[in-house]
Amino acid sequence: MEHALYKRRLLVKCLLHPVFPAVIFLVFLGMAAGLRYGLIHQYTSQVRANLENEARTMASALEWEFTVHADAIRRMASRLASDPETPESEWRRDADSYLQDFRIYQAIEWIDKDFIIRWLEPLASNESVLGYNAAFDKRRYNALVAATNSGNYDVSGVVELRQGGKGIVIYAPVGTGPGNHGFVAGVFKMEALARQLMASREPAMFGIEIRSKGAPAYTLSDFEGAGSAMSYTVPVKLPAVDWQLTLKPSPAWVEKQHSPWPLWTFITLLFMGLLTSLTALLLQLILKRNQALLVTRRELDEEITQRKTIQQDLVRLESTDALTGLANRRFFMEDLAHTLNIADRQKHQVAMMMLDLDRFQTLNDSLGHQFGDELLVQVAGRLDQLTDEGVTVAYSGGDEFMICQQHVEDIDDVIYMLGLIKQCFETPFVVQDEAHSVTATLGVAVYPHSGLNADILLRNADIALYRAKEQGRNTYQFYTEGMQEREVMRLELEKELSQALANNEFVLHYQPQLNLHSGEINSVEALIRWHHPRRGLLPPGEFIPLAEESGRITEIGCWVVTAACRQLATWKGTRFDHLRVAVNLSGRELDDEHLVDRISDALEAEGVPADRLELELTEEIFIQNIEHNLGQLTRLHELGVHLAIDDFGVGYSSLAYLRDFPLDLLKIDRSFITDVTERHDDAVITRAVINLAHNLGLQVVAEGVETQAQLNFLKSHGCNLVQGYLISRAVPAAELEKALCSGVLEQGALAEFSL
Repeated sequence: MEHALYKRRLLVKCLLHPVFPAVIFLVFLGMAAGLRYGLIHQYTSQVRANLENEARTMASALEWEFTVHADAIRRMASRLASDPETPESEWRRDADSYLQDFRIYQAIEWIDKDFIIRWLEPLASNESVLGYNAAFDKRRYNALVAATNSGNYDVSGVVELRQGGKGIVIYAPVGTGPGNHGFVAGVFKMEALARQLMASREPAMFGIEIRSKGAPAYTLSDFEGAGSAMSYTVPVKLPAVDWQLTLKPSPAWVEKQHSPWPLWTFITLLFMGLLTSLTALLLQLILKRNQALLVTRRELDEEITQRKTIQQDLVRLESTDALTGLANRRFFMEDLAHTLNIADRQKHQVAMMMLDLDRFQTLNDSLGHQFGDELLVQVAGRLDQLTDEGVTVAYSGGDEFMICQQHVEDIDDVIYMLGLIKQCFETPFVVQDEAHSVTATLGVAVYPHSGLNADILLRNADIALYRAKEQGRNTYQFYTEGMQEREVMRLELEKELSQALANNEFVLHYQPQLNLHSGEINSVEALIRWHHPRRGLLPPGEFIPLAEESGRITEIGCWVVTAACRQLATWKGTRFDHLRVAVNLSGRELDDEHLVDRISDALEAEGVPADRLELELTEEIFIQNIEHNLGQLTRLHELGVHLAIDDFGVGYSSLAYLRDFPLDLLKIDRSFITDVTERHDDAVITRAVINLAHNLGLQVVAEGVETQAQLNFLKSHGCNLVQGYLISRAVPAAELEKALCSGVLEQGALAEFSL
């Protein structure tokens, strides 16, 4: 606190320093300068981008203009080649028409096959060209000969024209090879071409420089350029010439592209900095005037805090047990009454638990009261870790503790809390340098079923505690008076389920699957049963949902896989060695990151090949976490086990996972098989599923086959495997072995079909 107070005083001192307003103004000045620089840089980049677009547009226009003119000269040459006897007057009319259509031409010429210019249009200002040899040097001669042989037009590049100025000549051969009759040539000046490019733009906005093979060939500019940094060069893609176009903007164009926002932003931030500095100066005056008041108020707050601390200490002494540091009985009962009033208004449940240490009196009498007190302190310390805004722990006296769990939604919340309490006693207590394993017995009463006020709830929790003690130590008992019979039975089952694995009360029954193609039984489905000590043999529907809710399904699933592998190991070397066993996998098991390792360990421990084990998952499990499930199933597939979809078609069907998941089998839900011979819709769906699975390379298993008519339908439509009461119910392993040895399963199922 002293450090925080020092930092606060230092902060106030800095805020009151005379330099602080100037610092604020300098900060705003720096921000304004930085933002102005950034905006100027941004706008400069935008200007360069606009210049690049202009250059590319002009280059494209130049390419298009050149192509149009070259094609026009080529068409004129083609007409002359088709009629070499065309008279000069008709040729001149044709050339004059081109000159009128394409005003960019300086002249159009006909050159004979000896490369001498014979005809020319117009004659005015071009008389000096008549009789001129177009192959005036070896390079031009070779270029014209090559054009004659190939039939492609030739471009002179930028040359000095005899008429004056720089220009370009396009030579289009009149016929090729021996049939050549010279060339039709189009002459246009570079200035006319450049003016054509600038026709659609504001005058005097750009300077154009055309470079041929890297050297300047022609320049058009009516101003002093804005500098080399503001120019852009693009290649001009023309046949037979190597040109680049360099565009330089005028200062007027560059200025037009710039924005006034950097300056206005700078001025605005500068003005804001000035206002903020003045505001800070005003606040300094206010703070200085009120500084004395703040000091007085701080001293007053400290005095109030001290008084509150003293009051809290007094309350704590009145409500806390001196030995354990937990809430005492009086405070707990008052808090419980208040909690029940809130629960009554909000319509939720509250659990009251009485905890009694087993054999505490014996330990206390034999090892002394000092030992007992130290043990109570350690137990209180562990139970106190459960305390939060919804759980209150108190010491009742003797060896008893009281626990209140608020906001209980259902019984599972209470069972979860009982599990947390049990974990507090898993580690032995070290008292007087000796470890002692201590257990506890609990009685539970739930509001409002077990009492409507704090006293009745406490009494009923005591009654439940005594009943639990009658059943033995290290257990718990709910007060059941007023609770629904189903909840009582569920609680009893949950308690007994936790001991079923330890007492080896689970067994596997096996339901055979008949192969309709071979008439043999090569696979069975393992189904768990519970040999309950009092209720007899329970089917999975009576305890598997409870196991899933309580989280014990993972342990049970692990047992099923181990038991199935153990049975497969028993069948090794016998006539049942070929059987594959299918087991069901729950969603919680698939979420377990160690699932693949556990299955691999079980197979390896029993020496069973992975392809003898099949794992079945319902469609609902597949879509819960597709990415995670795909990874898990891929690892299982790589392990070598078979993978099957169970209960296919009951509401979650999706072709996506049939395509993406590494599956081997598809099991049609029994709801489609029951009426497959009576309902047309079920028959259509069943046939479609069989065809779909086969097209995807999957085998099909039909569940719930109970009549010969169903079996005949499935076999006639290509179903691979069937299971159901027509073949056999799920039976113990010994009974299955007898039935397989006798062959009664295969013969009985297929007898009528074979007839």
